[in-house]
Amino acid sequence: LYGLRVVAGGQATGIEVSYWLLALTVFLFVSLAFAKRCAEIRLQSGRSPIRRGYDASDLPALENLGAVSGFVSVLVLALYINSQAVTLLYPRPWMLWPVCLLLMFWISRVWLLVRRGRLHDDPLVFFARDGVSYAVGALAAVLGLAASL
Repeated sequence: LYGLRVVAGGQATGIEVSYWLLALTVFLFVSLAFAKRCAEIRLQSGRSPIRRGYDASDLPALENLGAVSGFVSVLVLALYINSQAVTLLYPRPWMLWPVCLLLMFWISRVWLLVRRGRLHDDPLVFFARDGVSYAVGALAAVLGLAASL
């Protein structure tokens, strides 16, 4: 549903949402949705059954699907950076390549935290309070700004 929020936000502001942004956000948010489900399964372990249609035995598959979805979002970003659209928007698109590494680091960290049982409930709430996430976001913003100057 976060992908719908991106589209609705674009409509509300009159900004056209590119297919690149839509693809990136869909895969990234699917990854975070799987992270939330995995965290729920881990928290429910040994207690009453989960009411979302998932079983504790689904955990390995959900972890794999979530990690893969996250890394597909990195692939979408890499393809975007290499596209003609970027050369029209950014004078130095090569400065965006480290953003792929930052996103890979962040997604890997998300899934390590999930596997360790340290991600509880909503990943967006967790990362809104996470200093490492802020640092990754700040570095990505600086790289994006540097590429546009």
